[in-house]
Amino acid sequence: MQMMKPVSRWCLAAVLSVMASASYADAAPDFADIVADVSPSVVNISSTTKSKRSSNSGNEDIQELLRRFYGLEAQPTQPRVQQSFGSGFIISSDGYVLTNNHVIDGADKVMVRLNDRREIEAKVIGTDPRTDIALIKIAAKDLPIVQIGKPADLRVGDWVLAIGSPFGFDYSATSGIVSAKARALPSEAYVPFIQSDVAINPGNSGGPLFNSRGEVVGINSQIYSRSGGFMGLSFAIPMDVAMEVVEQLREKGKVSRGWLGVAIQEVTKDLADAYGLPRPAGALIASVEPKSPADKAGLKPGDIVTQFDGNDISLSAELPQAVGRASVGKSYTMTVFRERKAQTVSITIEAIPEDDLAATAPDRPDLSRLGMRLRDLQPAEKQQLKVSGGALIVQVVEGSGADAGLRPGDVITQVGTTAIDDAREFVAAVRKLKPGTTVALRVTRRGMTQIVALRLEAATDE
Repeated sequence: MQMMKPVSRWCLAAVLSVMASASYADAAPDFADIVADVSPSVVNISSTTKSKRSSNSGNEDIQELLRRFYGLEAQPTQPRVQQSFGSGFIISSDGYVLTNNHVIDGADKVMVRLNDRREIEAKVIGTDPRTDIALIKIAAKDLPIVQIGKPADLRVGDWVLAIGSPFGFDYSATSGIVSAKARALPSEAYVPFIQSDVAINPGNSGGPLFNSRGEVVGINSQIYSRSGGFMGLSFAIPMDVAMEVVEQLREKGKVSRGWLGVAIQEVTKDLADAYGLPRPAGALIASVEPKSPADKAGLKPGDIVTQFDGNDISLSAELPQAVGRASVGKSYTMTVFRERKAQTVSITIEAIPEDDLAATAPDRPDLSRLGMRLRDLQPAEKQQLKVSGGALIVQVVEGSGADAGLRPGDVITQVGTTAIDDAREFVAAVRKLKPGTTVALRVTRRGMTQIVALRLEAATDE
């Protein structure tokens, strides 16, 4: 009997690698079947907004000259028609459709085009600008609907598929993998976004993100781009968040969201060591608003929230997401690390004040585009910096703040001619300005005063 020669380690590794590759290839989803099955439940959405052209004295003078010297009568001002396009998907057979708020925001007329080419005018049931979700309804029956999946079951690396109308090319399918979960963005503190590398472009907004079983796990909402086009970073609103919003929109036409009334910051390793935490985790409370739920519960600056309603808070961004989804008027328990000891605190959640909700008004600057996180100065910091007040910048990401050269550690003490005592006053001062305005900020940096020009941008969506 002939003896087999021993297999070298290199050969064995190569064989195992080939077997693993074959296994991964076999596990790839059949997107062709999924697209065929789910496309009928995806829709194209177009919104039309009519606005009067603004007249100025220059135009009036020209019209008067035409009338006087040439006998020509000025034409009446015609309304300007603006159109925007996006995607959506049907969640009930009687005509409820889910899309992004920015797709239909301010529209006078919303049209939905179905897979069978029918076009039906839609009624807006309700919108939630904070999560960028809109619920609309068309008068139709027996419509094909999507199957709702569980975003919690997604793993980083899982395949996902998007269907939408990028640049008006209806029912375009793009695929990729989940790049990250529970991603916090400067533009929205209440949504734990699903990040993927699925190609998303203008017109995809509001369209569905499917898992490998053909279930909707997210609503495509945003991209990160320096060029305005797709650069491999797209973000979707998880469907569990979306369906909670839908439930409130169907019942009340609006969304009530939980509020604590605190400014928070990340817990670094140095801060964890200083506060006696075993590892850097939780949300550090930097300031507490007077008469807020946090104030009534006895929370203090310097407290570190490590749990909310029994769920661990590992990153600071997870706290506003959890609180925002909490029921208004209900009491919850929080685990707070204070004076090197864990304590349990009971807190009753209240609704976000109306002035905070007003930040989403379309005629105001999009504060998310500043790309900054701020907090109030502590008394010791005021003394050290020799300032009476100001808003401390704790984080600067891509946005107008970074373009202006602002840095973490800078203290904003004045907006235009308005003195700033805390972060709330900075927000209030900026909200009073118009989008497109460039405002001078007085900034203290390492004991030196500088003037920085900051441009306030209006919202632009893909």
